[in-house]
Amino acid sequence: MFFPDSFEVSLPSDREIQITRDFDARRGLVFDAFTKPELVRRWLLGPPGWTMPLCEIDLRVGGAYRYVWRSEKDGSQMAVGGVFREVTPLERLVASEKFDDAWYPGEALDTTVFVETRGITRTTITVLYESREARDAARRSGMEYGMAAGYDRLEALLPTLTGGPA
Repeated sequence: MFFPDSFEVSLPSDREIQITRDFDARRGLVFDAFTKPELVRRWLLGPPGWTMPLCEIDLRVGGAYRYVWRSEKDGSQMAVGGVFREVTPLERLVASEKFDDAWYPGEALDTTVFVETRGITRTTITVLYESREARDAARRSGMEYGMAAGYDRLEALLPTLTGGPA
């Protein structure tokens, strides 16, 4: 079962954007899909026409991650990286976020929570920006469209990893 209608974007405070999405898979599998480079590069691609030539994840407190995306259309690139501040396997990730060519000032802090109920895993990402202006600039970028496309791709990928729904 697909849950694209469960994709929600909200503004819980004047410095935060929160994104939620339900997946028809066990929490451990969804957590792996968010933390294992060989899986991340298969779904975290944003809108169609992008690839991820670099995906590095050192999943430990103090470990770094780095993603580089490339447009198949014109070869342009976009890159982001950060450092893990908290890693609670299967439950929670907290990491900094800084784009190489940021469209918002400063650094953001991403908190990702995974909650499973009867085989359905709800993923909630809360992004805390340094200011309201930074949050609003990120929101104007259209980030939710790329995230929605990636999450739909993840939903399609999960059954191939488990042999079927949870």
